Amino acid sequence: MKTRYDADFSELKGKTLTTIENKNNEEIIFTCQDGTQYIQNHIQDCGESVTVEDIVGDFEDLIGYPIFLAEEICFEDVNPDGVKVPEYQDSFTWTFYKLATIKGSVTIRWYGDSNGYYSERANFNKLVEEEKL
Repeated sequence: MKTRYDADFSELKGKTLTTIENKNNEEIIFTCQDGTQYIQNHIQDCGESVTVEDIVGDFEDLIGYPIFLAEEICFEDVNPDGVKVPEYQDSFTWTFYKLATIKGSVTIRWYGDSNGYYSERANFNKLVEEEKL
């Protein structure tokens, strides 16, 4: 069984990815050459929705090359230029996750909205295998 620990997205910098799995725009799993795994997702609660809105670039450009850029840019209750805005917004957060190697780059754009009482951000966790006693 694997346990999740909060991690900073920048931990991917310097790592070499072997796979990236996008599961229905609700969860992305990053597996590194050193065996480390990270998961990006959001555990949904009532009154909120947080999903991947768009992915720009090709994940294949990130596989097999060291990551030299891993950054998170967040816009809370502000619509960034150039994004399609939903018809109605109460409380919302756009979060852009940017990754780059010498081969190319990818931007994962998450969009979260709620009634203002819930988290609107994606989680980024390191998955660690639990040791058996």
